[in-house]
Amino acid sequence: MLSAPIGRFITFCARHAYAVVALFLLLSCGAVYAGMTCLGVTTDTSKMLSDRLEWKQRSDEMGRLFPQKENLLVAVIEADLPEEGRETARVLAEKLAADHTHFDFAERPDANPYLVRNGLMFLEPQPLSQVLNDTITAQPFLSALAQDPSARGLFGAMSLISEGIKQGQADGLKSFQTPLAGFATNLEKAAAGQPQPLSWQQLLGGQLSELAGRYQFVITKPKLDYGSFQPGGAASDAMVQAIKTLEFVKSGQVKVHMTGQVKLDDEEFATVAEGMVTGLLGSLALVTLWLTLAVRSWRVVLPIVVTLVVGLLLTTGFAAVAVGTLNLISVAFAILFVGIAVDFAIQFSVRFRAQHADSGDAGILEALRETGEETGHQILVAALATSAGFLAFTPTAFLGVAQLGLIAGIGMLVAFVSTTTLLPALLKIFHPKLDCPDMGYGFMKPVDVKIRHHRHVLLGVFGLVAVAGIALVPKLQFDGDPLHTKNPNSEGMRALHLLMSNPQSSPYSAELLVKSLDDAQKQAERLSSVPQVHDVLWLGSFVPTKQDEKLALIQDAASILLPTLIVPTPKPAPSADELRASAAATATALGGVLDKLSAQDPLRRIQAALVKLSTAPDAQVLAANNALVRFLPLQLDQLRTMLQATSVTLKDVPPSIANDYLLPDGRALVEVHPTGVMSSSGALRKFVTALQKVEPEIAGTAVDIVESARSIVRAFEQAAAAAIIMIALILFLALRRVKDMLLVLAPLMLSALMTVILVVVLPETLNFANIIALPLLLGVGVSFNIYFVMNWRDGVKSPLASPTARAVLFSALTTGTAFGSLALSHHPGTASMGRLLLLSLGCTLLVTLVFVPALLPKRPIDEA
Repeated sequence: MLSAPIGRFITFCARHAYAVVALFLLLSCGAVYAGMTCLGVTTDTSKMLSDRLEWKQRSDEMGRLFPQKENLLVAVIEADLPEEGRETARVLAEKLAADHTHFDFAERPDANPYLVRNGLMFLEPQPLSQVLNDTITAQPFLSALAQDPSARGLFGAMSLISEGIKQGQADGLKSFQTPLAGFATNLEKAAAGQPQPLSWQQLLGGQLSELAGRYQFVITKPKLDYGSFQPGGAASDAMVQAIKTLEFVKSGQVKVHMTGQVKLDDEEFATVAEGMVTGLLGSLALVTLWLTLAVRSWRVVLPIVVTLVVGLLLTTGFAAVAVGTLNLISVAFAILFVGIAVDFAIQFSVRFRAQHADSGDAGILEALRETGEETGHQILVAALATSAGFLAFTPTAFLGVAQLGLIAGIGMLVAFVSTTTLLPALLKIFHPKLDCPDMGYGFMKPVDVKIRHHRHVLLGVFGLVAVAGIALVPKLQFDGDPLHTKNPNSEGMRALHLLMSNPQSSPYSAELLVKSLDDAQKQAERLSSVPQVHDVLWLGSFVPTKQDEKLALIQDAASILLPTLIVPTPKPAPSADELRASAAATATALGGVLDKLSAQDPLRRIQAALVKLSTAPDAQVLAANNALVRFLPLQLDQLRTMLQATSVTLKDVPPSIANDYLLPDGRALVEVHPTGVMSSSGALRKFVTALQKVEPEIAGTAVDIVESARSIVRAFEQAAAAAIIMIALILFLALRRVKDMLLVLAPLMLSALMTVILVVVLPETLNFANIIALPLLLGVGVSFNIYFVMNWRDGVKSPLASPTARAVLFSALTTGTAFGSLALSHHPGTASMGRLLLLSLGCTLLVTLVFVPALLPKRPIDEA
């Protein structure tokens, strides 16, 4: 047995207490230096899984071939008036493009001259015909505006309406009631001294205005500082400063939101770190309180805390050397270390305090030796089994937990070494009082008796619970979408949610790389037939179809419209007097036809506003002119440009677009967007599964999310099986009996099944963050169960009344406190991790304190 050697080793460390403390101090300094110089953190969830996975290789290859689509920072401009949004986006793009310190490029994808010129060509013939007919109908109005693009010209054009009404053409205005009503509203505000810009795109654009959408985009490639915890922080700050200077942002007419992978990753770390220091300090305070209640002496509490801190520093130093960069899962190793290592320290200290010995140096050394012989081999077995449970995850493809498993697995060995070397040395130095009979729970003996008396009933109940857990295992759901673990209230996520309703701006897309453009066309046709697909984009998507038919319609309209829209020398800007005179003349003209208008006709409102404006002061009239026609020249220019569209081919698509869909070697990209909002993992899984049936080599964000979920589940299945086998082997070697080994494993399995029940019933969806509850459940469960079973082997008759039960209870309280700090996090992933850890800990504690005492059979010595 190892009991005696461990006892002698602990006594040796206590005799040379100061040397041991000095050694650990030196090691801790080295670990701190390694942590400060070598340890980093990444929030990139794409690094959570191994590169050896085929789907991951395809995803990484896409990122390498199309780097312009990776690590973007996007400004989403939200505006009620399209022109205000477009102007804001234009100015912002110019400012950011000129900032070479923070950005490689800044561009407006929807403002590409090629797309603007061919805007009409991308409409289907029927709606195109309707748009052109409406524009032709408004030709006299547009001609007047082209010659005089001011409020004077606008009022003059309005007077033409009165002439049409006099000639009995009032019915022709029915299709213009909506734009006239919109114009009336703006004119009334201008006449009241509260001018607001008039949207000519909404007034004249019709369906084109609706297709343009509410949002404008500025896409940037920021220069990242990977030496910072927030690599895109400087670029984000630069964008914020640029946004603050924008005219319509300052006036409150436009809102600019920031999103993109860079923004989301930076916010991820900020949210995880938010409140971390406060939560950690609060957690340490509560842990100290529980330790005080457990051992009832600061002379023991302080050695435990120092031992935990030193063990954590040494484990961190190992992480710095062995791993280098932590991810959002492995960063939780500190919580796991404290949660389990404190159990080792509490077990040792509680039993140490219960030893019967005098308080002299000889008594302390004797008490440490006896404690080592009593608990050392138990803690060793618990540490080895827990370490094996963690290390079983190291070979899996889920690198997030593989890292955690490696660090925590070695950390358990560090914890054992610290508990059997540094802790005894510190206890020798602090010299606490011994012989504390209240270290056990004598009042729990009747409970032990009751449990023994009703053991068959309890075992039956727990058996039913286990059956229920097994039945609910298939109902466990795993959500692999990393967006669901981010803070939904962060700016980046709020902006992203604004875009999710639009399939083409949704973050959930699939991609396929094919050999040529011909293959891209064929694949686009195949994938478009899938019911879950909204649209498929490839380079050919940017070449309008049915060009002959559409060009004939556009050219017919252009022959009528362009001669009157192209005016070499428009009239100069009017004076205030000219504006008032024009307003008065048009008001008089409209006043003559009011009797022919309905009571609700917007022309009545227009006439009344013009009367009021005709007597307004200069400043008000000039402000009205600016508000009414500020965006008119832009709209007329765009109309002229679109009416001059010509036939285009693939060669005409500009490089700024073509480079996103065609590689220099001829390979082409096909991009697939889903139908509907992919807000649930089920919908996303159906979309990806349907695509994979058509093309197994599909890649992209949607595929990454679904395949990562599958890979994580497979990794946990493999690791769980390996962990159970390794733990069982260690237990068999330590206990030398299959029966005793099963007495430890059975409660472990029951704890897991009880956790399954709670996860399904509450419900608590599993994700890549909270799934680390499984290795922790193995670690804590094995430790607690080993102590009880080994005590039973040593002849302890009342497990709940023993110091072990006290140690287990306070160990659970300290561990639960650490997990509680995670559950209160503002980061959804971290909070779900804390909740699930608390659930699994509660199940483990219930099983250990009720099921295990009921499960342990009576020993022959007890019968005697």
